[in-house]
Amino acid sequence: MKSFDEMIDGYGRFRSGDWKRQHDRWEELKEGQSPQVMVIACSDSRVDPAQIFDVDPGEIFVVRNVAALVPPYETTPGRHGVSAALEFAIQFLRVKEVVVMGHGMCGGCQAALTQDLHGNELGEGGFVAHWIDMLDEVREPIASELGTKGRTAERAMELAAVKVSLANLRTFPCVQEKEKRGTLALRGAYFAISDGILYLLDEQTGKFRPAK
Repeated sequence: MKSFDEMIDGYGRFRSGDWKRQHDRWEELKEGQSPQVMVIACSDSRVDPAQIFDVDPGEIFVVRNVAALVPPYETTPGRHGVSAALEFAIQFLRVKEVVVMGHGMCGGCQAALTQDLHGNELGEGGFVAHWIDMLDEVREPIASELGTKGRTAERAMELAAVKVSLANLRTFPCVQEKEKRGTLALRGAYFAISDGILYLLDEQTGKFRPAK
């Protein structure tokens, strides 16, 4: 694993490599950005959307957080990072698609399933616990049927989390309006770390199927 000093060496390679090779692209990007797709993904270091989708700079607008979660629309005071990014992407960048991408071996989903962090103080797991309690409602049937340990239950939780975020996206008035007009599409996806396969959600059937 690389230290930050080693990452600076990587920056040197970027400046002498990709920066020069894609100079025209970077010249365009200094004038602004116009991505067509927003991706909401997990902060997990193993699932970089730009790498998975093999895109160039400026092609996707990305928000990453624990378990790739989207909170429901709310107007209470607070610092609503995901909501602010969503608003910016939809209302100002005018993206045409929003993709929620969950993934295998997700620590946030595992913690939501076991509830091991519930009751912890802030700074000692409490922030994470409060964030992932968005999944408490879908956790109950999974825990009852499959338990709270093992990959079968964890994968069920990971897939359910994608659906929760999609449902929460649809509580935002701007999403409702644009989806109804057909100018915005929501997509669910799941990247399996174990075999590198991307699955896409068919919302009509509720099933995830390999992209190719």
